Amino acid sequence: MGEMTLFGGNNPLANSDLFKSLQEMNKTLSGGVGGAGKRLSIKGGKFRLFVDGEQVSVSKSDTMNMVVVNAASISRTYYEGSYDPNSTSPPVCWSVDTKSPAAEVPADQRKASRCADCPMNVKGSGANNGRACRFNQRLAITLEGKPDEVYQLQLPATSVFGEAKGGDMGMQAYAKFLDAHNTPIIAVMTEMRFDENAETPKLFFKPVRPLTGEELEAAVVAKDSEDATKAITLSVSPTGGKKDSAAGTKSYNPAKEKIIVDDEDEVEEPKKAEAKKAAPPPTDKSNLSALVSEWDDE
Repeated sequence: MGEMTLFGGNNPLANSDLFKSLQEMNKTLSGGVGGAGKRLSIKGGKFRLFVDGEQVSVSKSDTMNMVVVNAASISRTYYEGSYDPNSTSPPVCWSVDTKSPAAEVPADQRKASRCADCPMNVKGSGANNGRACRFNQRLAITLEGKPDEVYQLQLPATSVFGEAKGGDMGMQAYAKFLDAHNTPIIAVMTEMRFDENAETPKLFFKPVRPLTGEELEAAVVAKDSEDATKAITLSVSPTGGKKDSAAGTKSYNPAKEKIIVDDEDEVEEPKKAEAKKAAPPPTDKSNLSALVSEWDDE
């Protein structure tokens, strides 16, 4: 069978060095190495757009199309007390690499020198028998029809981890799926939809169509923009008022950034030693609609 991509060779940029370099973002999203001004929240199982902290719209649909233009590595944050959606207090402790507290975390706020040894990383330390310290991942996205507007989307753990089941893919499974088909996530229009069976907001992802040449060029510009850098950066104001910054890829330190955490389920911490289910192998189908239909039918 011939090599398959979602683009089927129709996009003139598909074989360029630029296009191939953009695929590196898949590695970040699939778990490999490698408070914006505008924010998309999934609080309450609704897509809510915020601008400078103010909610400006709520979508009536349980799906939304977007383009992932940049992404931070998976991080962790620990807040004391119960979840308060109106609180803008900074986390007590946080980790950029999920292995140890960030360098900016004050010594008297650290619960352990390694995340693996932390009592807040023990099941039962948080609400509903979950972990008090939670995984999350920050994305910089643009919405379909608005390629020049970058939004932050913070994914809870349940929208990141987990194996694909039929057409239901969390972000890691989705990124691995695209990687298996030699397609960078930035070059695809992605549909987000809520898991109707989840008790708290949880997203699944799937490809809708390849971007046009004009859309891809706009996405590449957005990828390295200041707004995208802000969107993927965790900026924390520790006690004492000094502003510190912790980002998965780049560093940005806005003057008045607030940490906002959406509702999230708790999931088991990923075990790197476990064998991962392989993504579907490339097929000889040559167009996106055939691929999407094939995946939905599984």
